[in-house]
Amino acid sequence: MASLVLNETGMEDCGIDDSFKYNLYGVVYSVAFVLGLITNCASLFVFCCRMKMRNETTLFMTNLALSDLVFVFTLPFKIFYNVNRHWPFGDRLCKISGGAFITNIYGSMLFLTCISVDRFLAIVYPFRSRTIRTRRNAGIVCAAIWLLILSGGMSVTFFSSTNKSKGSTTCFEGFSKTTWKTYLSKITIFIEVVGFLIPFLINLACSSMVLRTLRKPATLCQIGTNKERVLRMIVVHLAIFIICFVPYNSVLFVYAMVRTQALASCWLERLARTLYPITLCVATLNCCFDPVVYYFTSESFKKSLTTAKGQPKQENVLRSEAPISSTEATNVETLDPHRLASNGKEQVTETQF
Repeated sequence: MASLVLNETGMEDCGIDDSFKYNLYGVVYSVAFVLGLITNCASLFVFCCRMKMRNETTLFMTNLALSDLVFVFTLPFKIFYNVNRHWPFGDRLCKISGGAFITNIYGSMLFLTCISVDRFLAIVYPFRSRTIRTRRNAGIVCAAIWLLILSGGMSVTFFSSTNKSKGSTTCFEGFSKTTWKTYLSKITIFIEVVGFLIPFLINLACSSMVLRTLRKPATLCQIGTNKERVLRMIVVHLAIFIICFVPYNSVLFVYAMVRTQALASCWLERLARTLYPITLCVATLNCCFDPVVYYFTSESFKKSLTTAKGQPKQENVLRSEAPISSTEATNVETLDPHRLASNGKEQVTETQF
C-alpha cells in the first residue's frame, strides 16, 4: 500500500542505503503517467461514447479504467517529489496521493476479480447465471468495491503523512517502529488478505474451472466463441495479476514483518528494502497494462477501436456479442440448449465476458 512507503528511520543498524529508489520512481512514474493517461482516457472514451451496448462486464471495465485514471492524476506530484526529494504540496495532498495508490492497486485487483468471476459464470453456468449477471447487480458490486477501497485509502489520514528531516519534507516516509507495531502491521495484513490473497485465490479458482469446462465439446457452441480466444483472455488476465500484484504484495508482507521485528535479519531487511521499490514500480505499471485486458476480454471494445464512429454495422456487432448476458436473458431462456449446441453459430455469435 502506498501509505506504507518504506520507512527511513529505525533501520540504520544494518547500514542499508536504498536511495536508488528515488531515481527509479521518477522514471517509472513518468512512463506510467504518459502511457496511463493516454490509454485510460482512450478506454473511457470507448466505453462511454463508442459502445452502444453496455453490460455488466463493461461496467466493471469502466470502473477499472476510472480507478487507474484517478491514480494517474496524482503521479505528477510523485514525480516532482522523487526528483527533488522534497514534498512542498502540503500534508493533505500527501494523504490524497497515498490514498490514490491504495485505491488503484487494490481496486484493480478487485475489479479484475469481478471480470474473472463474470467470465466464469458466463462460461460455466451460461443459463443459470442469467439472473445474477445483471447490470443492477454489477452496479451494486462496483459501489461496494469503491466503498471498500476508499475506506482503505482514508485510513492514511490517521497518520502524519509528512515529516521534516534534514531541511526537506518527506511524504509517507519516517514512520516509527511503534506506529508499525501498533497499527500499520495490522492494517497491512488485513489489506493483504482482503485486497490481495482472497481475490488472487478466486481468480485462480475461476480460471481453472473455466479451463475444465472448455474441455466439454458442447460448451463452445453454447457460449458462441472459440477456445483460443477464451484461453488468450485467461492468459492475459492472470499474467497482469501475477506480474503486477503478486511480487509487490509478497514483498510488502515480508517488509511488514521486518519492520515489526517479527523477522529480525539484516539480510532479509536488505532484501526487502531492495525489492520493495522494484515491485512497487511494477505494480504501478498496472494502470498501463489494464487496457490490454479490455482489448482481449471485450470483443466490442476491440471493434470500437477499429470501426469508424457512427458506422451502421457497429450496433449490429455489439448486439450480437452478448445474448447470454442479462440484457438478453429473457430470449435465451426460450432456447433449447440441445438445439443451441447444434446450431450455435446461428443462434449466438459472440459472448462478451
